[in-house]
Parts: sequence; structure tokens; C-alpha cells
Amino acid sequence: MFSLIYQGIIIILLLTFSFGPSFFSLINTGIKYGYKPGSLLAIGIVSSDFFLCILICLLVHFGAINLLHSEKAQTFSAIIGGIILIVFGAFYFKKHVSKAETTIDLDYQAPHPMLMIMKGFVLNLFNPTVWFLWLGNVTAVSKSLDYSFIKMFIFFSIVLGAVLCVELSKVYLAGKIKVYLTDRLMTFINYITGSILVIFGFVLIYNHYFAK
Repeated sequence: MFSLIYQGIIIILLLTFSFGPSFFSLINTGIKYGYKPGSLLAIGIVSSDFFLCILICLLVHFGAINLLHSEKAQTFSAIIGGIILIVFGAFYFKKHVSKAETTIDLDYQAPHPMLMIMKGFVLNLFNPTVWFLWLGNVTAVSKSLDYSFIKMFIFFSIVLGAVLCVELSKVYLAGKIKVYLTDRLMTFINYITGSILVIFGFVLIYNHYFAK
């Protein structure tokens, strides 16, 4: 029991405080658009985690986990994921952020709710690092739960519920600091977020294709 609690806490910390593309995109969205759009992005990210978790749990349950370890699968996912991260990152450079875009009280139109959810889902889904993270999480926990799919489903549902709460808290705090940001600083944050996504994308492609 205590082992599962410990593993659950470790998973929550890894998912919510790993400084990857999803983390910086979530904070940027919370600052730029406010709580609601940021929370929708968080829902998309956690939904993606849930999808990956269930997929890998099924692969473990049916003994097909070796599919994810194949070199071709890893290279393909890294290239696709790298391209998507580069594209998402490029959008952060497309325009200067005006004061109207950084003030919650002003009538600035945020992206459509479904677009925000899909953005979070895709951004997280096509990050190969997240796949390997879940592969390690599920493999470790499955041994403690005797490879029972139902037990793993319940355990990871509780863990991801806690992850969503932490992600929503991050969005809330990000929205609170936006009133202290100037136009120049907000634009700088956009450039930093875009640069991080683009760098992550190029590193993924280089490490899994060119470096071999």
C-alpha cells in the first residue's frame, strides 16, 4: 500500500513538474488567455496522459509491450513528434502580444475551447518522452498490482485526477501574475516558450535520426 502511494506521488511530480513542452505551453496559455482557456489546455494534456496510460496498460496486460521498444517505432514517433513541436513553437513567434491580450477584463477572444483541448492532447501525445515516461510508470506499477488491468485503471485514474488538480492550480497561479506583466515581457515569454518548443523538436529529430 505504502509502495503504491509513493509511486503515485512520484508519478504526479514527474507529470506536473517535468519542464517539457506541455509545461511551458500551459503556463504561457494561463498568462496570455486566463484560467478557462488554460484549464481546457490542461484537460487536453491530462486526457492525452490518460489515453497513453490505458494504451500501455493494455499492451502490458496482453504481453505486447515490445512494440513500443522497437527502434523503428521510436524513430518514427520522434520525427513526427519533433515536427509537431516545431510547428507549435513557430506559432509563438507570429505576432507581438498587445496589452489587450494580456488583460483578463478586456474582451479578447481566446481560441475555440475544442481547439485548446485538442492542442493540449496533440502536444502531449506526440512527445516521445511522455510515451517513455508512461512506459516506465506502467511497468513499475503493474508489478505491484499483479498485472491486473482493472487495478491499474483505478490506480492511474486516481493519480491523473490529482495531476489535473495540480495542472489547474498552475494555470490559476499563472493567470494571477499576468496583471504584473508588461507588453515587452509578455512578448519575451512568448518567444521563450516558442524557442523551447522548437528546440525540443529539433533535439528529438536529431537524437533519433541524425545522431544514429
